Amino acid sequence: MPKTRNRTAENDAIALLKTDHKKVRSLFGELENTSARATTRREELLQTIERELKIHTTIEEEIFYRAFREAAEKQDDKRLFYEAVEEHHVVDTVLGELREAEPASEQFGAKAKVLKDLVEHHAEEEETEMFPRAQKLMTRQRLGELGERLAAAKLSLTEKVLTKLVELVRP
Repeated sequence: MPKTRNRTAENDAIALLKTDHKKVRSLFGELENTSARATTRREELLQTIERELKIHTTIEEEIFYRAFREAAEKQDDKRLFYEAVEEHHVVDTVLGELREAEPASEQFGAKAKVLKDLVEHHAEEEETEMFPRAQKLMTRQRLGELGERLAAAKLSLTEKVLTKLVELVRP
């Protein structure tokens, strides 16, 4: 029997994306619990959050969103697609501003809170609106195939990011 017929819910596109959401929520929780004096920890967490968000949004837009848009049947489906893409854009904008803020400042804490709220709102909309709709529009097999593509793209991007970090650290 071909491997594609033995897919489980754990390795489909939606499960992978929800796992990413959970990880980023946890990182934001850690960031929120840091004090202004923990500047090094704030910087580390921000770098990790930024890396996770960039990888997640890249694979989501290039693979999952494209497939969702192709499967879209109703105007509401297209609205979900366009709103999700725009929300990614807003997150990128706030993330860039947060990167420029001094980690010990009140501005950093405020921008971090706004970014957390944006990401949580976006993830919640995906999980309660877009993902259930995707499950109606796509077969389990298709979601499994997308999950495999997402996982491979995520691994590739993660390796590229780690390679760049190593290059930056080398003398």
